[in-house]
Amino acid sequence: MAETLKKGTRVTGADREKLAADLKKRYSSGESIRALAASTGRSYGFIHRILSESGVTLRGRGGATRGKSKR
Repeated sequence: MAETLKKGTRVTGADREKLAADLKKRYSSGESIRALAASTGRSYGFIHRILSESGVTLRGRGGATRGKSKR
């Protein structure tokens, strides 16, 4: 579904619902927002908005976190 959309086109109605379901499934299985954005040709913000609209609980940021100092 996502691959058939042209970059920059407005996504509404049934197409938006199908895209949201597809992205929701892929995000839930572990893909990152950045990976979804790259594979669909859409922006990070667009993917974030679609996932938020569809009720997905977004994961926290990854990477190393700073713990308490061991002094």
